[in-house]
Formats: sequence, C-alpha cells, structure tokens
Amino acid sequence: MKHKELLVGTALGVLGFLVTLRVNVWPVLLVCGLGYFLYTSGGQIKGIGKSKVGTVVGEASTIRFEDIGGQNVAKRELIEALKFLRDYERASRLGIRPLKGVLLSGPPGTGKTLLAKAAANYTDSVFISASGSEFIEVYAGLGAQRIRDLFSRARSLAKDSKKSGAVIFIDEIEVLAGKRGSQVGHLEYDQTLNQLLVEMDGLRFDTGVKILVVAATNRPDLLDSAIMRPGRFDRTVTVDLPDKEGRLEILRIHLRDKPVAGEVSLENLAKETFGLSGAHLESLCNEAAINTLRRGGATISSGDLTEALNKVILGEKLERRPSDGEMQRICAHEAGHAVVAETIRPGSVAHITVSPRGNALGFVRHSPAEDRYLYPKEVLEEEIQILLAGAAAEDLMFGSKSTGAANDFRRALDIAKRLVMYGMSPIGVVDRETASLDLIARATNDIIKSAEISAARILNRYRAALVKLSEQLFEKETVSAAELRNYLDVPGKVSWKWRKPPARKSRIRRGV
Repeated sequence: MKHKELLVGTALGVLGFLVTLRVNVWPVLLVCGLGYFLYTSGGQIKGIGKSKVGTVVGEASTIRFEDIGGQNVAKRELIEALKFLRDYERASRLGIRPLKGVLLSGPPGTGKTLLAKAAANYTDSVFISASGSEFIEVYAGLGAQRIRDLFSRARSLAKDSKKSGAVIFIDEIEVLAGKRGSQVGHLEYDQTLNQLLVEMDGLRFDTGVKILVVAATNRPDLLDSAIMRPGRFDRTVTVDLPDKEGRLEILRIHLRDKPVAGEVSLENLAKETFGLSGAHLESLCNEAAINTLRRGGATISSGDLTEALNKVILGEKLERRPSDGEMQRICAHEAGHAVVAETIRPGSVAHITVSPRGNALGFVRHSPAEDRYLYPKEVLEEEIQILLAGAAAEDLMFGSKSTGAANDFRRALDIAKRLVMYGMSPIGVVDRETASLDLIARATNDIIKSAEISAARILNRYRAALVKLSEQLFEKETVSAAELRNYLDVPGKVSWKWRKPPARKSRIRRGV
C-alpha cells in the first residue's frame, strides 16, 4: 500500500513539474492510463495473454465406437492405434513406440469429431476439443503461447481427474498447420506451427500423462509436410462417406429410439441416400420425426421419410407457385427426365415432384441399384441423355426450350468434356496443352448432339407415358416411381389436354 502511495505521489509531482514547464501532458496521461488498465486487467484484453484455448467435453465418456455407424475401416485403424495407449506396458515390452498423433481426413459430417470422442472413451482419457482458428491471432507469439497452454491444460486436467491419458482434438487443423511460407509477411502462422511441432516431439509415455493428439481436416493437401512425418502424426485415417451398408447402419442407430412404422424399408432408404454423410442421415431421421409430429401421427411413415429426404437434399418447400403455363413446362421437363432415366436404367427413379424447393422448381430423385465408384463411358453417356431429356421433352410438347434447362446443360457439358479429356471420345487420348480448342469443342458437341438424338428418340417412343406423367404432375405435384412404371408398361394413345406444339416452319427458302 505504501509503495502505491509513493508511486502515485511521485507521478503527481512529475506531472505538476511538467505543467509548470508548459508541457502538453495529455499524451503522458493517455499512456499512463493505458498502462494502468493493462496492469489491472492482467493483460487479458480480447483473449490476449492467459485466455484458455480448448473446450473440455464432458459427454465424451458416453460416446462409444459402437454408437458410430458406417466407418468400420476408420474405427478399426483408430482402435489399433489406441491399443498402444491403452496397454502401454505390453507395447513397451515388444519395443513398440506408441503413436503420438492421428489425422482424420474426410468430408464434413462423416463423424471425425465423434471418432475422437470415442477414442477418449476407449482409452479412459480426458477429452479437450479445440479449433485451429483459436490459435491464430495478429499478435506475435500469442498462437505459440496458446499451444503451450493447451498441452499444459491437458496434463493438469488428466491429473485432476486421476486419469493416465488425455486426448487433444484439434478440428480444422489446416488453419493451424498450413504450409509454412504461404502467409507472406506474417510469421505468426509459422511460429504457431513450429510450437505445435515442438510439443509433439516432446511427448513421452514413460512419465506423466500420456497425450494423444487427434486432428481433423477436409483439406489434407494444405498441410505442411513437417506435421505429417512419422513421430508426429503417424497415421492418416480416411473417414469417407458411408457406403450402402454403412448408411443402413447409421439409419438404424438414429431410428432405434424413434417409433417407425412397419411399412418402412430402411434398405430402400439406404439405397436412395447415396452420397449423403452421417450428419445428413441424422438430420433426415430428425426431420422425419418432426413431420410425424406436425401431422399428428404416432409412428414415422415412409412418406415422412420421403419428405424429410427431399428437404435434406433440396431444402424446405417454398410458398411461391409458377403460373399455369410455366407449371406445364416444368411438369413436362421433369417428366422427360423421369421417362428417359427409367427407360435407360429400369428401377432407378425413386420420386418425382414439381414442388418448388430451394433453387429447384422440380426434382427427380434417383435410386441407383448399387453404389458406383467407377464410371465407364456408357454410364456417362447415359447420364448426359438423362440431363438433356428435360429440354427435349419441352421441345417435343411445346415446340421450344426454356431457361429451366440451364443447369442441365452445364452439367451435361461438364460430363462431355470429361469424356473427351479422359480419352473416351472418338479422337482418343487428348493432351490438354497441345490439343486445339476447336478439336475438343467439336468432339464435345458431337457427344451432346448424339445424346440429344437418343433422348428425343426415347421420348417419342414413350410419348403417351410422357403426356400422362406430365398431366399427373400438374394435378398432384408428386408422382411415385410405381405410377411412372405403370405408365411406361401400359401403352396407350395420347390424350393431350394441353395445347399441341405449333407446326415447325421450313427453313428452306424456295425460289432462291
């Protein structure tokens, strides 16, 4: 207390002396005030200084590997790495060096965070979660300090919890461990990464707390090579999108506590959800339960799941409705997609709707017979025909096309260009650097024209089914796959309720 009084008295004396000399004391007062504020606040302004990084997740102990579906390969790889940590004495007798870090790489929503939490439960360790963006600041040295604090906090929490291990989970590690030198003029990123490397090099398992670093990223190409070498992140575990069996397992996990009607076929639902992640499937099950609650039902029906699947893929239904003339075009467009797809790939169409959702005015949902990871030339050509069938149906029924096929054209051109570049066109293998643009353009146009002719031929053959399906879509907005197959199986005459397309004028100028 006496020291503070002496300091204040001295400061006031100096300030009075400066005033007598007619010196502007306002800058001095500003600096002194800022210094006093920093001193009394302990240097903790907007996270500067002793701010805590990382969140202790208490529910980690309740998540087990059995609760995670569709990632059998990733679970097996991760469990093998964790066994060294769980049974350290036996591993040390065999001369095995326990792994220090495991990198989980895969698309968003595939369960990387859940795997890290299950790892903490499996090893009976404390779990600390942090994001790579928490370590990056404009203040030099702050990121490195937060790295040191994170590892120190993990050790102290493990000791306080009387546990022998700790799992540090760093999400979005590409922000923290990006390639050094990529941030020109800002060395804070490199200093933070260097500190992480030092901390991982210093991890020991024979004394103190055993720490395992689990990191997640969906951009492994951005990581610095130093972080990937053995002794730091020893293993890279790919957490990919689930296959059909994996999706079925995930659906069973998320529906086990929900009342599901006996009519529901989870096998068919897993077949129709190709390309969806575990997070999408969890959202699908939750939306289906919400639909059941909204309609006042007691069990989740197949209709609830279908509506939820459409919502997850496209978004919520919109209030707007196009005019009758536009709706007729939309119905013809979607009917064209459905007829050609079902003709080329029988049993592939799952649902047809013209209810506006998101940016789509209509949608045909496909159900592939099996998950496909390799695409032959024939499959890609069929895909182009299906994409162009919407515009071909408009041209057949109304005599012209519309802007509704713009996205279809872009996707068809993209596939056609890939056919050319991958050597699956008549011109053979193409070198992008030496091939002329005219040659590539001609080959691409030939593929598009051939697909257009094939799609138009199919629509002409099933013209009655196309018209009937269009009329049903106009009346009900939604048609099931079973109804579509009935229209295709039963031949009949065209009873056109809409106006027929005008007769085309000949482009030949006579008498010239």
